[in-house]
Amino acid sequence: MKTSTSEGKRGIQWTSKMQLDDLDFADDLTHLSQTQQQMQEKTTSVEAASAAVGLNIHKGKSRILRYNTACTNPITIDGEDLEDVKTFTYLGSIIDEYGGSDADVRARIGKARAAYLQLRNIWNS
Repeated sequence: MKTSTSEGKRGIQWTSKMQLDDLDFADDLTHLSQTQQQMQEKTTSVEAASAAVGLNIHKGKSRILRYNTACTNPITIDGEDLEDVKTFTYLGSIIDEYGGSDADVRARIGKARAAYLQLRNIWNS
């Protein structure tokens, strides 16, 4: 990952002195960019760096989530458009196109409620 992101600043400004380019965990990877052009450059760079060491990016599992942008130009890998989505889950947290945590909080409350309802019969006996 360091090889593909070392070419220039293509991430988002995290603090006044720090830029966040990506989030990595095992085989899960999230790219962050300010512009569509930066995202396409980063995607192409990561694909090339991966191919150089014999790895392939699974295009069917790759998604694009756009936040606060009117640009709808597709992001592509090997000429194939990646799917645009309104929400996605990364490491158990739901991220949506509005940038808030409402969808994630609602999902967590729903899971807690379902667990509570399963145990209610035991507590009432």
